[in-house]
Amino acid sequence: MSESIELPVIRQLSSRLIYENQWLSVREDRIERPDGSHGIYSVIDRPDFAVVIASERGGFHLVDQYRYPIEGRFWEYPQGCFPGRREGDPEELARAELSEETGLRAGRMVPLGRLYAWHGASGQACSVFLATDLVAGQPHREHEEQDMRHQWFSRTEFETMIRDGRIRDNTTISAYTLLRLYEADHQD
Repeated sequence: MSESIELPVIRQLSSRLIYENQWLSVREDRIERPDGSHGIYSVIDRPDFAVVIASERGGFHLVDQYRYPIEGRFWEYPQGCFPGRREGDPEELARAELSEETGLRAGRMVPLGRLYAWHGASGQACSVFLATDLVAGQPHREHEEQDMRHQWFSRTEFETMIRDGRIRDNTTISAYTLLRLYEADHQD
């Protein structure tokens, strides 16, 4: 029998904006812990994003681009958020990101779940979708995505890429786990 455990709550005493731009804001919160001690918690606020597993012919469409913070290129599922820190419908966002980054349009979009991207420092979540019945088109990438590449990989290649480090994006790997669970639940 599973017992419910009440977790301690950290109380916010004050908050101040440290930095903000069109993609995110950083704030510093003064907090009080359950034992009464005080501290500081830094939080990065970003809008939620969508991740799209574009699947066909036993494989996946992936994108890669140079990621400045890690100084490297790695393959990942198409993903992104609305511009200008806007919030909106997750499926609308997923369809837009898929089309923008790959040129693909999905005839069918299945929600697989929601994940937190970096819950120790941000409340940003992502909605994961499986896109099928794909129709090819031209990508319409944002200026920041000018170096992006798009390519289809078989599932075997995809799993090899995880093993050998060509896929290191935690969101892509977590989304694949949701896909595997979905497939296990929907076997014919």
